[in-house]
Amino acid sequence: MKETKSSYYRKLFEAMHFKPCPVPEGFPAEGECWQLTGDGGGGYYWVYEAGDRYNIKIHDFWFREDTVTDMSIPECLSVTWYESISGEELQPYRKLNCHVVKSFLGGYHPYRALIHRGVPIRSIGIEYRPAYYEAYLKEQFGDLYQSPADAFRSLDETADFPEMSRLLRELWRYQGQGLPATLYYDAKAAEALSLVFERHRKLNERRTVPVPESDQVMLQSLSAYIGDHYADSLSIEMLAKIACMGTTKLKRCFKIYFDCTVADYIQRVRIDQAEHLLAYTDLPVGEVAKAVGYTAAGHFAELFRSAKGILPLEFRKAMWERQG
Repeated sequence: MKETKSSYYRKLFEAMHFKPCPVPEGFPAEGECWQLTGDGGGGYYWVYEAGDRYNIKIHDFWFREDTVTDMSIPECLSVTWYESISGEELQPYRKLNCHVVKSFLGGYHPYRALIHRGVPIRSIGIEYRPAYYEAYLKEQFGDLYQSPADAFRSLDETADFPEMSRLLRELWRYQGQGLPATLYYDAKAAEALSLVFERHRKLNERRTVPVPESDQVMLQSLSAYIGDHYADSLSIEMLAKIACMGTTKLKRCFKIYFDCTVADYIQRVRIDQAEHLLAYTDLPVGEVAKAVGYTAAGHFAELFRSAKGILPLEFRKAMWERQG
């Protein structure tokens, strides 16, 4: 097997007990693969390197114990689709979510995260290096060139980027090799970057009328209220009164400020709390559902699978059985 071109990733793989292996079934044929071995867990890390321009990475592995990752990633810009993950980023602290498209800017500060045991990290992303976005983009886009860092920073994390999630999933299924694969990956890398830029342009247009500071304060207070009362019946009319806004204004300002709807935000808080109860208590799934605000266990199970990639009992089993 070819040697991974990036010395950074060689060191990272070795430190995390990944060993080179043949590309297994279910991964793209063109690329290099590493397998997590020993008592640390199991699964694979697949990488396709396009010189010093970009790489494509697939994660499909799990840790046997809760694991803190601490990585000083080289300068890069990345966009990733997460199908499954459980944990928290630590600096700054926030929940790691699945079924989202997420950006990351490397070279600015170390990346620290706590990855929960047992639950697979399943994701695919493209990581762009400075040689690509500082030189190639200027040549290709000319006067249309904008700051790529600003474009990626504005993406942050969103469940509302279907074009990007579809493109990245297509990359996972691709089985071409040789020159066709090179041409395919180059085209998809350029297309993904264009999608980020186009989304950035639309966001700038939408935010020409920003949320006033006084309304931002009310939205932050409303967020805290939802965090304390997520298990209650939270109607949009009641939430609008708490925020001192009409329902139409609340929906519009909330979407701009949090980049999701009020209903999606409440559901995310509830599912995150359910994840904790499933992992650290033995409450039946039906009781977990009620504890976070759902009366029907079946409906809760489907929402949990949509948010986390697996059913509640599968999540609990993964958390409990892979401890030993």
